[in-house]
Order: sequence, then C-alpha cells, then structure tokens
Amino acid sequence: MSKFKKFSKVILLAFTALFIFVLAGCGNQSKSQTVKVGINPSDAPIWKVVQKKVKSEGIDLQIKEFNDYNQPNTALNQGEVDINAYQHTDFLNAWNKAHKTDLVSIGKTVIQPMALYSHKITKLSQLKDGDKIAIPNDSSNEARALQLLEYNGIIKLNDKKTLPSTKDITENKLNLKFTTLDAAQTARSLDSVDAAVVNGNVASDAKLNPKKAVVTEKINKNSIPWINIIVAQKKDKNNKTYKKVVKAFQSKEVAKEIKKVYGGNEIPAWNAKL
Repeated sequence: MSKFKKFSKVILLAFTALFIFVLAGCGNQSKSQTVKVGINPSDAPIWKVVQKKVKSEGIDLQIKEFNDYNQPNTALNQGEVDINAYQHTDFLNAWNKAHKTDLVSIGKTVIQPMALYSHKITKLSQLKDGDKIAIPNDSSNEARALQLLEYNGIIKLNDKKTLPSTKDITENKLNLKFTTLDAAQTARSLDSVDAAVVNGNVASDAKLNPKKAVVTEKINKNSIPWINIIVAQKKDKNNKTYKKVVKAFQSKEVAKEIKKVYGGNEIPAWNAKL
C-alpha cells in the first residue's frame, strides 16, 4: 500500500471518529432539557434543591430571580422564562384579568401566612387614632390584607366585594391611614409607618420573626385562594418536563428546606389538610 493511500486511510478514520464524537455529543445534549424558572430571591435555596433533584432526570433547571411582584409574569408571558413560582391563585387570576393573559397553574407549592408587623406596637389594642398602616398594592394582596384586619375587628368592609380595596372600607373607627406599596416593599416601610401587613416570603427576607407578628392569618379552608403555585403558559399546562419539576418540588427534601429557610413564615401546600 502506498504512503498516500495509508495517509488517506488515516485521515478518513480520523474524520469518522470525529463525526461519531460530534454525534454522541449532540445525542447527550438532546437528552438534557433546559427549563428556566422565575422566582423571588428568598426562594433561591429551595429551588436549588429542586435543581439538584431534576438534574438526574436530564433537566437543566436555570433559576432567574426577580425583585418585585410584576416582572415574573411579564417574563413568563414573553417567553423569557418557562415557568415561575412566586404567586398565589388569586394574584394570578387578577393578573390574567388585568393583562388579558392566560397563564395557568400547574402545581401547588406553599402557603405563606400574611401577618401584621410593627416596630411600635405588640398587640392590636395599642393601635391609635390616625395610625398609618402599609399594605400591598396589588388587588389580591390588598384585599387579603384588609380582610385580615377585618377578621380581627379593626375595620369593616363591603361584604359584596370579592376583592375589596381601601375604597370598600365601610367602618374605620380608628381613622387608620392606609398606604399601598408593592408587596416587596411593605417590610421596608416599617420604620415610616405604625404597622404593615406583610407577605410571608417578604417577612422572611426582612428577617421578621413570625412569632413576634402582631397578628397572623389563620390557615384553613379559606386559605385555598392564597396557595402559591407554579405557573406556565396555557399551551404548556400538560408539559411533561415541567410536571417533573413540579413533582421534584413536592418532595420531602424540599419540605425540609422550606422549614429551614422560612420557619413559620411558609408551610408546604401540596399535602396540607385545609
């Protein structure tokens, strides 16, 4: 065999090996599916547990953090993330109505009891005439905050309203002054108001001790609209890969991490008996 033929054979074998290697690489890549999830920063440790669990199933879970209550749904609707996990059912319903979107729930995550916190008082009876109260400004959490105050006898609301706002207060004997803020800002307002109604994850971020809350929302069958959920676009409601992510979240390992991160500010909702 001539040197030229030998050289040609070597080159052919080299290209064949390279081709097989490239194909193998492509095959491995095709087995890994990327899923982008939008979350609040406080939930990052919990989602890292999920990320680790789904990796063994060939899912590359990429975590994107958002600092307010509006960006995650916008990002999902625009395809910047595949799923998000930060909101409860009533918040999603209100968002869809306001923005004419059709985002859907694909699984339960947690319940975050809302609570009234203060740097100035320790019990409701210490509220004074004209005190300033901060509450979330989105329609669902504003209603939830007001209903917490009504349940504890501080105000009365128009009972014909499903999602009451400050305009629906029918009795306010203490002449409380309400300030509405992005939910993520309520805890930060505590130095400038007399009290604030704060969501569980926001309270945890601010290192607020749930045991020192002035009053805390009761968890019962009325809490169902406040269950937090994993959300996707409607076309992906039966996506098998996303369902695997949901299953990984609804696990003992994640429940353990939720307790570690949030203490009493959050409880797993997928197996809660309401």
